[in-house]
Amino acid sequence: MESTLDFHTAKALLDWQVELGATEAILDAPVNRYEIPEKKVKSSPAQCQQSAPVREPKVDPLEIAQQMAKQAANLDQLKSAIAQFEHCALKRGARSLVFSDGHPSARVMIIGEAPGRDEDRIGRPFVGRAGQLLDKMLAAIDMDRTAEATDEAVYITNVLPWRPPQNRDPQPEEIFMMMPFVKRHVELVDPDVVVLMGNIACHGVLGKRGITRLRGQWTEALDRPVLPMFHPAFLLRSPHMKREAWADLIELKAKLLSLK
Repeated sequence: MESTLDFHTAKALLDWQVELGATEAILDAPVNRYEIPEKKVKSSPAQCQQSAPVREPKVDPLEIAQQMAKQAANLDQLKSAIAQFEHCALKRGARSLVFSDGHPSARVMIIGEAPGRDEDRIGRPFVGRAGQLLDKMLAAIDMDRTAEATDEAVYITNVLPWRPPQNRDPQPEEIFMMMPFVKRHVELVDPDVVVLMGNIACHGVLGKRGITRLRGQWTEALDRPVLPMFHPAFLLRSPHMKREAWADLIELKAKLLSLK
């Protein structure tokens, strides 16, 4: 078939193809000039940052405990705040939240260590053998957790509201994590004196251990007089130390009389 293109038109079309990159007129195989070769696309720094996993901000359990405790305006709200606190692993292994027992207007507030098996089962502090001994100790100085008169009543709680597994000693991080709730507890009850029973309570409130050395010595903490004493569980194991415990009870009674 004879071409209808004149010389000048055909030459212009050929020059246009050369400008587009056509350097050979005939090849062994056809070439798709529209095919785009694959290229490895480099990600920009911004794209890399977007595709990187998002890291959640680090949680400070102590700071959260401080905020939650501060917002509690009464004992019911404090108990609810502790129940909602999710950063202490002891909560997941305990049956009950052990909050308190006794009269909330008592002049004496006792802070123990942590719930045991009986406390975890019943949901009140000091209800096992150690609690029975504590009741006898208090009765010896005319005090009772069930008393209605504030001069005779006591209010009881623990540093930890949940039972550690196998009744192991609480770990330092568990103690200090819960201390904002303990301090707020004392503020809301506002007792005349606080009794710290055992090493764990002394560690949390005073930052000290060595109950044999600390017991019977009045000190100031939580904006009030504080008396460390042997834990009743220790006295059950070491009955020969009951004489020292009796001396501490006499000290407690004398202090209450002096503060009237």
